[in-house]
Amino acid sequence: MVDARESVTAKLCAFARAWHAVHNKDKIFDDDLAFDLMGREEYDAMYELVSRGFTENGEKLSREDTEQLIREYIAPIPLSRIHFAESRLQDFAQAHGKIQYVICGAGSDSFLFRNENPDIEIYEIDHPDTQRYKLERIRQLEWKIRRNVHFVPVDFEKQRMTEQLLNAGFDPQKPAFFSILGVTYYLTLDVFSDTLAQIADLSVPESELVFDYPIRTGEFPARVHRLEQITASLGEHMRGGYDYNEVSRALYALGFQIDTYLPPEKVQAEYFADRPDRMRAFENVSLLSATYTAGYNFE
Repeated sequence: MVDARESVTAKLCAFARAWHAVHNKDKIFDDDLAFDLMGREEYDAMYELVSRGFTENGEKLSREDTEQLIREYIAPIPLSRIHFAESRLQDFAQAHGKIQYVICGAGSDSFLFRNENPDIEIYEIDHPDTQRYKLERIRQLEWKIRRNVHFVPVDFEKQRMTEQLLNAGFDPQKPAFFSILGVTYYLTLDVFSDTLAQIADLSVPESELVFDYPIRTGEFPARVHRLEQITASLGEHMRGGYDYNEVSRALYALGFQIDTYLPPEKVQAEYFADRPDRMRAFENVSLLSATYTAGYNFE
């Protein structure tokens, strides 16, 4: 799996959730703890980065132009995918009672503090450096970590996610819900499939996973290519995306059945229709959930 140390793009996604919660009345997703968890200093640094056109030395834009950049490039993807993931999670918890929730590359995700359901056992997977930074921030805030929360540090260059989860108390015989958000943009499907295989190895039938991914084929507007340029300028190169058919085959081979698929036009209709601020879904990003239906063993 991808090395999940908090990157600039990950910080921008956290910033987007915080900015949206603070500045928008018509909320796609209300992460009311995002700003506090991020902190004023980090929030201001990300705002400054955007206001200078995603460069350190660019000419500073007006507030209106800066917020237009946030609405156009930064906010749509993280807001829609977290809404999708946590809506599916709530349905899963209601259907299965006591469950396990595994957040792959958790970063500054605040669900562990927003969650009010004690039947959800939470496992946050992240690189040790990112996790230490988050735990230090939580200590500074004096927020209490509940007993149903487990931090699972994984150095993906040296360790397997499966082993570390099991060592942290994850029970492979109980229903689990896995989210993998913001990862596929930087991985080939072969590399991403290794993470899917590890999830399959940990899953009992009816376990579920959600992820977002960019579509590889099609004609896309300039905004899509501009976002790729922005991430490249920040040191993170997108890998071009996947085709739905190859994603479907990869999941099926591992024992997963797709149960919800939102291509870009459905993401637009579900989360962005008739918004007064005209924020809109990205034209190449899909959301997907799949249920584990069969046993699978791999070497």
